[in-house]
Amino acid sequence: MEIYLDNNATTMVDPKVVEAMVPFFGQMYGNPNSLHKFGTQTHAALTKAVDQVYKALNAADADDVIFTSCATESNNWVLKSVWLDHIMHGHKNHIVVSEVEHPSVLTTCRFLEEQGVKVTYLPVNDQGIVEAHTVKSFITDRTALVSIMWANNETGMIFPIKEIGEICREKGVLFHTDAVQAVGKIPVDLQAVHVDFLSFSAHKFHGPKGIGGLYIRNSQALSPLLHGGEHMGGRRSGTLNVPYIVGMGLAMELATQNMSATSAKIRALRDRLEDALLQLPDVFVVGNRANRTPNTLLISIRGVEGEGMLWDLNNAHIGASTGSACASEDLEANTVMLAIGADSELAHTGIRLSLSRFTTEAEVDAVIDAFKKAVGRLRAISSSYAKVQPTHS
Repeated sequence: MEIYLDNNATTMVDPKVVEAMVPFFGQMYGNPNSLHKFGTQTHAALTKAVDQVYKALNAADADDVIFTSCATESNNWVLKSVWLDHIMHGHKNHIVVSEVEHPSVLTTCRFLEEQGVKVTYLPVNDQGIVEAHTVKSFITDRTALVSIMWANNETGMIFPIKEIGEICREKGVLFHTDAVQAVGKIPVDLQAVHVDFLSFSAHKFHGPKGIGGLYIRNSQALSPLLHGGEHMGGRRSGTLNVPYIVGMGLAMELATQNMSATSAKIRALRDRLEDALLQLPDVFVVGNRANRTPNTLLISIRGVEGEGMLWDLNNAHIGASTGSACASEDLEANTVMLAIGADSELAHTGIRLSLSRFTTEAEVDAVIDAFKKAVGRLRAISSSYAKVQPTHS
């Protein structure tokens, strides 16, 4: 049995989504901007996909949803365009982010710092989230943008987006959220929160890789990241990727239909896994499960290096990770765990397990068994863990 528990990195494309995409590779392949019948065929499918995305996010007619290649592009677009539009040509020179944002946000901020932008990296509390009052205390009259993720990719912890959005609106500051780990997992209602920009990627909710989007409230001005044509109202040039947009539209529809029931099923399996692993001594889970996305747990096992655990799990045909897939080759201490105050040794033991709606009870039980065996083996050969064990005379 092969078991995949790395769904925060990417997900399997739903077979229904694959089926919906196939005709647009070889049968209906026209450019949707063309006026001939080949174009009008694909344009109808494109319109349907747009409607599916708007409905799933509850975006208003006055809003824009622009298709991008992924959320990394969307995040770069917002940060760099705010720099161009509001910092280079205005009196503002300050951006606020959390210290646990995705690398596509943090690395872009470091680039902007090299251009003279002041960036504040907000600390998180012991649950790994930024509190709304912390955001408020760091906003100044020179702040152009606040960018805080909706849910963390490593812990699954959900941030107080509604409260932060209200603070930004009161202060007259633009607010962006990287919602990659939220869309398709928890309700994202853009009429219930004040968000100016929101990024998402299809491959996080069983859609194809290579397609994402950026929500723009009230179609407000945002300098294009790509120039060269009038695609998407001139906001994002490049011939539209119709098969992938069709796939994303359906994937988002499937992910948000019956979300309450689906989330409850995933949460029950996650809790079953979490409860079993917490029975082991010296095992810790980051964050209160009540405020986490239903599929995620970041677990630390004292005396067990994360890479060693991944090796054992991989040998048992189980896919997991030590954190963000965009930085997993570094083999460094888990940045989120360091941010919440974990010691360096414990921060090297973090393992992220992320489920999906395709995860089964049998798979969870197999993971529990393999995990326990791996902990026993790795602790038996761990000199650091042996040192902290009580001695008996």
